[in-house]
Amino acid sequence: MSDDIAIKVEGLYKQYRLGVIGADTLKDDLKLALAKLRGKSLADVYDIQGNDRMVGDSEYVYALQDVNFEVKKGEILGIIGKNGAGKSTLLKILSKVTGPTKGQIKVDGRIASLLEVGTGFHPELTGRENIFLNGAILGMKKPEIRKKLDEIVDFSGIGKYLDTPVKRYSSGMMVRLGFAVAAHLEPEILIVDEVLAVGDAEFQKRCIGKMNDVSKNQGRTVLFVSHNMASVMELCDRGLLMQHGTVHSTGKVSDIIPAYLNVFRAEALTSELHTLKTRNGNGKIQFHRVQLMDQENSVIDFALSGQKMKFKVTLKVHKPQEFKQIHISLRVVDSNDVTLFHLSNSVANGKEVSINKDTDEFDVEFHLDKLPLNSGKYHFHLFCSDLQEVYDELNFAGELNVEGGNFYKSGKLPPASTSSFLVDYNVTI
Repeated sequence: MSDDIAIKVEGLYKQYRLGVIGADTLKDDLKLALAKLRGKSLADVYDIQGNDRMVGDSEYVYALQDVNFEVKKGEILGIIGKNGAGKSTLLKILSKVTGPTKGQIKVDGRIASLLEVGTGFHPELTGRENIFLNGAILGMKKPEIRKKLDEIVDFSGIGKYLDTPVKRYSSGMMVRLGFAVAAHLEPEILIVDEVLAVGDAEFQKRCIGKMNDVSKNQGRTVLFVSHNMASVMELCDRGLLMQHGTVHSTGKVSDIIPAYLNVFRAEALTSELHTLKTRNGNGKIQFHRVQLMDQENSVIDFALSGQKMKFKVTLKVHKPQEFKQIHISLRVVDSNDVTLFHLSNSVANGKEVSINKDTDEFDVEFHLDKLPLNSGKYHFHLFCSDLQEVYDELNFAGELNVEGGNFYKSGKLPPASTSSFLVDYNVTI
């Protein structure tokens, strides 16, 4: 491995055996046992029928297959891909949380990882004790850790709770301390998974600034996994796109993000909403259909800038029952997955909605008096939850094509390349 390479991965595979009792939760064990009694296949039980990572009809599935890539020292690599693409498995192997089935990994330097909330912390120890524990794991002496203690505490903002056992911390506090420890104890390689999404927007911004600093000013290597394409674009030099456990492509992040979005859209836009697999949530309520409609209630294929229109969203209830405080939202994004506007019943109506126990299907309509978008191709995400659980979440649920319209009543629009979102305004001279 050449001197300028921090990580080199060659022919990496990770195989898991399905259906091992005790490998998951009690609920999963019961589900598996009942399925076996009924004669169901493992592919049906785990909802992976037709998955190209299955090893024939066996009980084995590949989480990673023939993964190869290099990361240079001082580089920030953005690792992107859909849920289940193999990103987290890859990071766990690099962090030595789990081992590969086969393949070779060469690493030049110490690795600090932030993979899940609470990773690397002993719940019974205080925040202070966990800082020293993590430093010791990285091979640091106590005086070295003490020099960094104030910086870690200031960055995490948990000073008041420094001598409290971390089992009493909220998930947000845990993530703040975890990132502060990983970033300030000076490992040569910093690995950060999607866990930062737990923190607030201000903290995420500080984390991105810190990762930029440790790479550009301190020459350290960063591997960053996120579904937030704006953050990946802002932070990363290079991108690695994973799909079905393999490396789909690598290159400049400005090239990899469009490739990722195209992969995501190809699956989302060719299916009915209720058949999509790329969704999150418990499924008690699910998005079934979305229609774009004009003010005459006619279904439309595209809209005009400034047009009066609506999104008609149909949802189905899996098992009719009473639901209280339901939040439903629709988020329109541009080609880089940057949010342009967000619609929700909670914001527009100032409250959540309740569904009675006899309802098995219902519609939600989001009305726009004046579509505030320039000409172009956009997409929207859908989300449904109550105050405690997520029922359904669909990324790239549909496409919104917009043609130039008479938004300003002047017959003119700014160039689409300079302004996607249109603001209604007047000018006086």
